[in-house]
Amino acid sequence: MRLCIKYLLCSLLILTTVQTRAQKTKRQRLEARRVQLQKDKVYINALLSNNRRKEKNLLSDLKDIADKISINKALITAITQESKELGNDIYRNQLEINQRTRDLALLKEDYADRIFQSYKSRSQNNRLMFLLSSKHFLQAYKRFQYMKQYNAFRKKQGEAIVEKTLELQRMTDSLQVKKGQKQDLLQEKKATQTSVEKAQKNQQDLLRKVKRKESKYKKQIQGFIKEERRINKQIDKIIREAIAASNKKSGNTSTNTFVLTAEAKALASKFTSNKGKLPWPVEKGYVSMFYGKQRHPVVRSATIQSNGVRITTHKSSEARAVFNGTVLAVQVIPGNKKAVLIQHGNYITVYKNLAAVYVTQGEKVLTKQALGTVFTDKITGKTILGFMLTNNSRTENPVHWIYKM
Repeated sequence: MRLCIKYLLCSLLILTTVQTRAQKTKRQRLEARRVQLQKDKVYINALLSNNRRKEKNLLSDLKDIADKISINKALITAITQESKELGNDIYRNQLEINQRTRDLALLKEDYADRIFQSYKSRSQNNRLMFLLSSKHFLQAYKRFQYMKQYNAFRKKQGEAIVEKTLELQRMTDSLQVKKGQKQDLLQEKKATQTSVEKAQKNQQDLLRKVKRKESKYKKQIQGFIKEERRINKQIDKIIREAIAASNKKSGNTSTNTFVLTAEAKALASKFTSNKGKLPWPVEKGYVSMFYGKQRHPVVRSATIQSNGVRITTHKSSEARAVFNGTVLAVQVIPGNKKAVLIQHGNYITVYKNLAAVYVTQGEKVLTKQALGTVFTDKITGKTILGFMLTNNSRTENPVHWIYKM
């Protein structure tokens, strides 16, 4: 019976250890996510506060507030998840401490009982007499071995009590640390919520001002959308012409996709295998507009179709290639800005809104190679890179390709 209990306790201990490791890994991931969001928050706040505007721009101000609210809400979610997991951790730890406290009490009780029985045995029966009363040598040898094993077991039991006592103390200390961590998280969450509420109040005040001149701002947004469509059409035309040229060169004009050489196919294959692992097209920044059809973040009656993402970064930031490839084209866009198209087999990456370009058409580029300086708007003070990714002429969501975008 005692043996069965030992096996059961061992099984439970192994299961608890496995579960604890799994929960620890999950909490470590949540903690890493929170820490990263805290860094992003600091970076975004510094980035937006450093923008020196020559003119007051309500739409830009509102976008800044929306970005700050967004990162703070993401941080609150991360804190809530980590705090919940930490709470579960504390609960499991407390249960384990309670169980180990009971186990230790039983172990001490059993040890005390064995010591008492050993004392009684010594007073009633001398060890030497116990050996000498053996009927033959083999029995005496076995009795001697039993006495040795019993003493060794008792010694191990004593050591186990000391070890379990220390382990229990470590677990108790760890529990107190976790309770402190949870309290810190709750305080941070409260402070972040206060920050969000303050930003939302400011946002509402600015929205009322925008509402008074909504038609003016809507017209301004529609002008931006129209300009963006025109640029995207130019890019699409360049890609389609490049496809047609590759087809003509190969003698296959029946397809509307790139006809690739063996080298280009190998490059495209490597590009595909790096889906979700490609580096960001700027060293540091955050996505201020995502891919796809969406309502304008400020003037909700306006709809935007984004063929890529817009990444807000710091002044003098450089655009960089996300993968090895060849410069397909350098396009001049309105406002004396430029766009660089890089071909990676049948994939094209596009880097828009550049003030200066370092590469030329036909040049081979390497992953993370600088392509040019991102343009900084003198009115808003914003430095924003437009980034697109296409498979032949079909646009794809960059979020699925760029690491942790």
